[in-house]
Amino acid sequence: MSRVLIVGAGLTGSLCACLLRRELQSKVQIVVWDKARGTGGRMSTSRAPDTSSHSADLGAQYITATPAYARSHHSFYSELLSAGVLQPIHCLIQGLRHKDGDQDYVTPLGTGSLVKHFLSESGADVFLERHVTALYRRGASWEVERTAGGSETFDAVVLTMPVPQILQLQGDLRNLLSVPQKQQLDVVRYSSRFALALFFSPDVVFSFSWGAQYVSDSSVICYIAADNRKRSADTPGLGPSLVIHTSVLFGLEHLEQDKEDVKPIILEELRRLLPDLPQPISIKCHKWRYSQVLTSVPDCPGHMTIVDQPPLICGGDAFSHSNFDGCVESALSVFSTLKGMLGVQQSA
Repeated sequence: MSRVLIVGAGLTGSLCACLLRRELQSKVQIVVWDKARGTGGRMSTSRAPDTSSHSADLGAQYITATPAYARSHHSFYSELLSAGVLQPIHCLIQGLRHKDGDQDYVTPLGTGSLVKHFLSESGADVFLERHVTALYRRGASWEVERTAGGSETFDAVVLTMPVPQILQLQGDLRNLLSVPQKQQLDVVRYSSRFALALFFSPDVVFSFSWGAQYVSDSSVICYIAADNRKRSADTPGLGPSLVIHTSVLFGLEHLEQDKEDVKPIILEELRRLLPDLPQPISIKCHKWRYSQVLTSVPDCPGHMTIVDQPPLICGGDAFSHSNFDGCVESALSVFSTLKGMLGVQQSA
């Protein structure tokens, strides 16, 4: 049995784990580590600060399937729709620019449910708050260290965290990267942004009719969503929630500031845009240092193989493009390569 570590419990990592399980079944033990307190990565659904049943999507908001991806990724869309994880979007999104044939989907239980679905299907052993710090090549295996101390050994490692975090890893990785690979990884650039979730009491009814809106007349805020309306997920006894995303330029300008210092600036601008908005009962603020990929790894579709044996592979949206289908493309690419490498190990 090959022991595989996938670092990163986001969409790429969870789908890769699912594909490995379905193909190799009991021939592989799959372990997933993530440094966060929950799964999902940038497709995570956050709870209100008071730990109530209130939740909101602070990262990815909805999924747009182009006609080409609707065909090539049909099995995944069909699976998620059948499972009730995805459903067509029904609300009005003001300012959404569409191309002919595009189809928009939302997740009634939040975008984090996508990742949870694939992790559940994978049967992986998932460990949270495990922050990888170093990789060491030990013959036919990898020794992986983490911040909490201690290390574990694996037959193969897949890294799906943002590229800057991959480049920060200590140990043997730096010496194993070729000069062209290092140059490719150095090209990657991400946008950064702040996201706010405002949670309201059950008696609040928003005065506007849209489910989400792209904002064109603000240098601070670029997007606002009535999260529960967008997801068609009104829950009796729970009030509505509002999600705000800042613009890329604002995120860049305030990137090194504490999120609590930036929050009042965003709220002041929100009051200007929506002056009739009631007072929320709680607010959650998040800073996405790595929000969306602006420049992906060149000439490296889907993944990058650092070492063939024992396998060390990098994947994620930086190796494709920054949306649902980009993560699916990367997961398929990683899986296809890793499957062959593990097959070599198993027959040796």
